[in-house]
Amino acid sequence: MLRPITLTLALAFAVTPALAQEVNAPAPPAITSTSEPRETIEGTLSQDRTVVAIPALATPEVQNVAGLRTDSLGRQIAEVIASDLERSGLYAPLGPGSVRAITMGEVTAPRFADWQARNAENVVHGFVRANGTGGLIVGCYLYDTALGSELVRQGFEIQPGDWRRAAHKCADAIYSRLSGEAPFFDSRVAYVAESGPKGNRTKRLAIMDSDGGNHRFITNGQALAISPRFSPDYKKIVYVSYLNNRVRVFIYDVTAGTQKLVTESGNTTFAPRWSPDGRQILYSMAVGGNTDIYRVSADGGTPVRLTSAPGIDVGGSFSPDGRKIVFESDRSGSQQLYTMNIDGSDQRRISFGGGRYATPEWSPRGDLIAFTRLGGGEFRVGVMTPSGGGVRMLTNSWQDEAPTWSPNGRVIQFFRTTPGREGKSSLWQVDLTGVNLRRLPTPQDGSDPSWGPILP
Repeated sequence: MLRPITLTLALAFAVTPALAQEVNAPAPPAITSTSEPRETIEGTLSQDRTVVAIPALATPEVQNVAGLRTDSLGRQIAEVIASDLERSGLYAPLGPGSVRAITMGEVTAPRFADWQARNAENVVHGFVRANGTGGLIVGCYLYDTALGSELVRQGFEIQPGDWRRAAHKCADAIYSRLSGEAPFFDSRVAYVAESGPKGNRTKRLAIMDSDGGNHRFITNGQALAISPRFSPDYKKIVYVSYLNNRVRVFIYDVTAGTQKLVTESGNTTFAPRWSPDGRQILYSMAVGGNTDIYRVSADGGTPVRLTSAPGIDVGGSFSPDGRKIVFESDRSGSQQLYTMNIDGSDQRRISFGGGRYATPEWSPRGDLIAFTRLGGGEFRVGVMTPSGGGVRMLTNSWQDEAPTWSPNGRVIQFFRTTPGREGKSSLWQVDLTGVNLRRLPTPQDGSDPSWGPILP
């Protein structure tokens, strides 16, 4: 468990009064945000990346807590912070392996001239120490080296197993303070882990941190599991299970390790999606050769049919305010994107470019819709506005599909399949510039990612 100790200013986490006395540092200034976050990110990426020095976190005394040494943790936490900032595409971190270690006294009294000599515009200092009750306290500070001023200060009381979350929270605060953007590092991804030959793949659900850490499988592979989606509160995952010609939509309780049946049918059922309030679930079902979109309570009950046009309608996702739904349909003769109200009224086509459009996903900011475009033998991931304008393609590979948004709406994950008989699948992510493209580490092949919100 990670427990922020108090709240301070615009930061979600800060130090305790006792911790503040110990480090004797002034409170940081409030985080400011820009009115046009997307332009801020795109403008920054066109320039040189900001150099941030991140030495290993100091420790007042080397202690062993639950088999973890505080000095080793100080280095590991700094490495995770550096990795997070580097994969954002905005920063060039100097991690603990390339800079000198700091003393405990330097945590609140940095030697700014040293970091200026390394061309570091910012420096991150911090500490790790035992709390005396089997846990740890982690402190984290961000400084402007030119001004010699403190920008961020926060602290956590954690169980030893949550040290990675403390690192992600620290990286989130740094990212938000420097970029003006909402955070996204302390979040999780659910996806389909695949193994076995292409024609007979074992597919089971897995979850992990946004950087691939803390990976674990949550189904055993006996039943085919697809289309996982985190609930807004992170407590549950909805997914589709296929076993012995039975198609069922389950909700899996992540903490309890139990699941409950939402709906079951002999008809093909797929693409379940949560409403923003976690009370309803969209899904698609094929009946008598026609596929339509249905909405059902997360507690089960009688589903409501939302579409009735001839052809195949596949549910995409809710808008962040829960008032609209974006979906795909071939009612015009090819797969295209449409929006409709929550009750199924006012169905309008929004995609009119070349090719076919599929797997739409509304941004958590509400400003964009991500999609897969099929054409010329390739699948590519792109974005458009909710009215269908501003189409931009972000990837250019043989088969990229099924986009899912970061919590701040600035990065998109998807899965990529290689051509050929093997057809290996892997998880990737790209930011809205289309420049910062990276592969996510997974122990097996991976597909159909679902990026959840920021962890509480």
